[in-house]
Amino acid sequence: MKRGTGFSWGAFFGRWGVLIAIGLITVVFAALLPTFLSPSNVVSILRSISIVTVIAIGLTIALAVNGLDLSIGSTATLASALVVSFFVWYSLPFSISLALALILSLSVALVNILLIVKFRIPDLVATLSTMFIVEGIAMTYTGGGSISEGMPRLDGTPTDGTIPPLFKALGQVPAIIVIMLVAVALVHIFLNHTRYGRLMYATGGNLEAARLAGIPVDRYRALAYVLSALFAAVGGILIASRIGSAQVNAGAGYLMPAVAAAFIGFSFAGQGKPNAIGTFAGAVLIGVLENGLVMMSVPYYSMNIVKGTILALALASTYWHKKH
Repeated sequence: MKRGTGFSWGAFFGRWGVLIAIGLITVVFAALLPTFLSPSNVVSILRSISIVTVIAIGLTIALAVNGLDLSIGSTATLASALVVSFFVWYSLPFSISLALALILSLSVALVNILLIVKFRIPDLVATLSTMFIVEGIAMTYTGGGSISEGMPRLDGTPTDGTIPPLFKALGQVPAIIVIMLVAVALVHIFLNHTRYGRLMYATGGNLEAARLAGIPVDRYRALAYVLSALFAAVGGILIASRIGSAQVNAGAGYLMPAVAAAFIGFSFAGQGKPNAIGTFAGAVLIGVLENGLVMMSVPYYSMNIVKGTILALALASTYWHKKH
């Protein structure tokens, strides 16, 4: 602390550390890689973080009520399998397939609500259980394999359904980036500028105090898990759209980056709480790092070291600031 000025370097880096880190990493990679800041590569980074951001935005809402949803990756996998199967196996139209996939994926939220809100099981344990259950359901539904155009059903029945071009366009630039930005904007407005968002923060800040103040805390916790599952399902649909098929455990790889992005966002602008803009900044940080390392030919299997380190640092920073 500089005496007499009221300025604290610790507070400054605590508030803007994520942006400073993004800036420093960008400068280093730009110096080492001449094409790193090219328009095409910037678009590539935004495209690569779009799905992670959408899934992490849902997790951010769960964190706002002091919850944690580890089933988001499995929910994304289920939504991905459902929507592609509706196209390929049952030849359903675009709008009906999307609506059914979203609605059926929300059943994951109902299980989480039952375990957490009704049975009072800790969210970490409850959503971990749900993660395995939903993962198994998705694997059973697809027969443990992928679903793509021309593949027969599990009983060997031939299929002639196709994936609509409009659906495939959702996972491409610019649509996927626009969807990401709209999701961030909507959740930012919801959490910070609506009564529901403020009551969610109150519930997450002190559950008993919120209950004594007359806030229906169970209702808001349930809503948080519904929205978390909804955004995870949207993320799963974008995964299927981007690759044009449903792959085994397609959403599993998005769990850890989404958790890291959401927790990194806690410290953004000194908010000290889950927030949509911070989550987006956390996803950008992870995306910039991954993109730069790939361009430097770092082996893909080493990426988890970087992701795990980022998550550990984010958690350490978050809980250190809570204690101080």
